[in-house]
Amino acid sequence: MEIIPAIDIIEGKAVRLSKGDYTQKKIYNENPLEVALQFEDAGLKRLHLVDLDGAKAGNVVNWKVLESIAGKTNLLVDFSGGISSEKNVQITFDSGAAYAAVGSMAVKKTVIFQDWLTAFGVEKFILGADVLNEKIMIKGWTEATEINIFNFLKHYRTKGIQQFFCTDISRDGLLQGSANDLYKKILDEVTDLKLIASGGVSSLQDLESLRTIGCHGAIVGKAIYENRISLKELATFNS
Repeated sequence: MEIIPAIDIIEGKAVRLSKGDYTQKKIYNENPLEVALQFEDAGLKRLHLVDLDGAKAGNVVNWKVLESIAGKTNLLVDFSGGISSEKNVQITFDSGAAYAAVGSMAVKKTVIFQDWLTAFGVEKFILGADVLNEKIMIKGWTEATEINIFNFLKHYRTKGIQQFFCTDISRDGLLQGSANDLYKKILDEVTDLKLIASGGVSSLQDLESLRTIGCHGAIVGKAIYENRISLKELATFNS
């Protein structure tokens, strides 16, 4: 199982939110590149970089942070937040992202999103599924939908997307454990997909559970910043 550390960006700084609430923001580092270099030095290979300003604005904002990290590390970076146009997709890849992680557009503008898959290559995209009570949330978790998570994943699996992030918003940033029951249900109902768990990881035991369930990867954020899991432990787990 791949360990994917996360950096969330607001105003160019590395932050974390609790349950997606922008008013519950904690700044961890003024320079996200420093954080990314620490991850790389620990032997980690990937990075989940979230443009929270972009998610809120509906347009990519912090692409220079992406450019800096992609240019000065060898991390495979997936970038998300505000990717709402072909120009945004182009900026994302031109700035060095290995993958574009898209959620809202895959929900609201399905034809446009499928055009991107054709234009840039389906293998370059990761589908972001943010979930509350098994329903998809969009626009940086600010807008609810009636779309069922299982149908959503099944639909895009038929389009060729392999990697899926799934975040249980009710657990994100709270360090209360990951949504194991939800992930089990997804893996039982939707076959042959690479499910990347996101939200709530607080310990190595959580990661062991996710690996046992069959998750392809796990995003770890606040547990690193709050020293619940050390980078050395993550690198050992990842090896």
